[in-house]
Amino acid sequence: MKEALVKKAYEVAKERYAEIGIDTEKVLEQLQNFHLSLHCWQADDVKGFEVQAGSLSGGIQSTGDFPGAARNIDELRSDILKAKSLIPGNHRLNLHEIYGDFKGKVVDRDEVTVEYFQSWIDWAKENNTLLDFNSSSFSHPKSGNLSLANPDESIRTFWVEHTKRCREIANAMGEAQNDPCIMNLWVHDGCKDMSVNHALYRNTLKKSLDEIFEKDQPMMKDSIEGKVFGIGLESFTVGSHDFYTAYASKYDKILTIDTGHYHPTESPADKVSAVLPFVKELMLHVSRPIRWDSDHVTIMDDPTLDLFSEIVRADALERVHYGLDFFDGSINRIGAYVIGSRSAQKCMLRALLEPKDLISKYELAGEGYKVLTMLEEQKAMPWQAVYDEFCLRNNVPVGADFMADIDQYVADVVSKRI
Repeated sequence: MKEALVKKAYEVAKERYAEIGIDTEKVLEQLQNFHLSLHCWQADDVKGFEVQAGSLSGGIQSTGDFPGAARNIDELRSDILKAKSLIPGNHRLNLHEIYGDFKGKVVDRDEVTVEYFQSWIDWAKENNTLLDFNSSSFSHPKSGNLSLANPDESIRTFWVEHTKRCREIANAMGEAQNDPCIMNLWVHDGCKDMSVNHALYRNTLKKSLDEIFEKDQPMMKDSIEGKVFGIGLESFTVGSHDFYTAYASKYDKILTIDTGHYHPTESPADKVSAVLPFVKELMLHVSRPIRWDSDHVTIMDDPTLDLFSEIVRADALERVHYGLDFFDGSINRIGAYVIGSRSAQKCMLRALLEPKDLISKYELAGEGYKVLTMLEEQKAMPWQAVYDEFCLRNNVPVGADFMADIDQYVADVVSKRI
């Protein structure tokens, strides 16, 4: 009965959108090719699997202690597969280095090799999943306030070696999956209070990056990520947005836009058209900042809708990569995966359904009231019927029906962890 209603609603929506020049079948095809990179750290609150792991540090904080977090690599993989089964389409997985398969062995971060990620490569192949990667400079005895920007040469070279090895791992992943692995580089480096050595730290960071990127790794892509501040490092951030935007532009790197890494009054969406004339590609880390970089679960809020709309309006679909970066330990973690991923898809769907050529024509003709009319009318168009059809075609639950699947998984699997 529900399937019939979904089909009926979709046919009506298809006709409504055709009236404004939108082919919903083409849009559904585009949405099928919209691949998110799911972040592994949502399933365990950024703990990872290092034997020598310490407490979370380096400007990162996960809040909440909802029962049932993944405690080991098998539980994490199980949770990711469950989440993926409830998200329409096929999506990538983004790993941090601390999630290696260390098998009970103490492996320091300047010693890590692809050996500790071979089981991930095999698992990804078995589960039709492409991998992305991240170096991990936080939660380590040598993290401190400065890693790659540290004037102490022994600490700086430790993190340079770690990041070089991460690029080698990412390249091996890319070779194995025959698709470039995107490796994101973010370091927390900064100062808690006043500093007179901004130039020293930034010149040191540039030196480290130059050394890290010296060797070409053809089956991986480098992305670099700036930030406003970190917890405990509020006064100064070495790798600011200006720093990384300039570096990405000069050295042909992917620039990462993390939606939580801006001042509350800034629009991450506006960055898209501002930097695309100067950088080849963008990487997104999408979360929901509430007053600060709080990494709440992505929802269909205005900033996220604006971000995806700007990408479509800029004809940049092939130049942007889409990662998620929330980690909420206060609610069911699999539910968070599904809500955040589906919300991101819905934002992209609404952007694809916008008759941007028609609206652009009105704007260029100076017919402002028609621009506003069309933008407002889009809010009430039956986009939800198109998304329901997308779910149906991908054999995943429609609407809120996925909650029953999650509840059953909790009863059968997660409850045994508690």
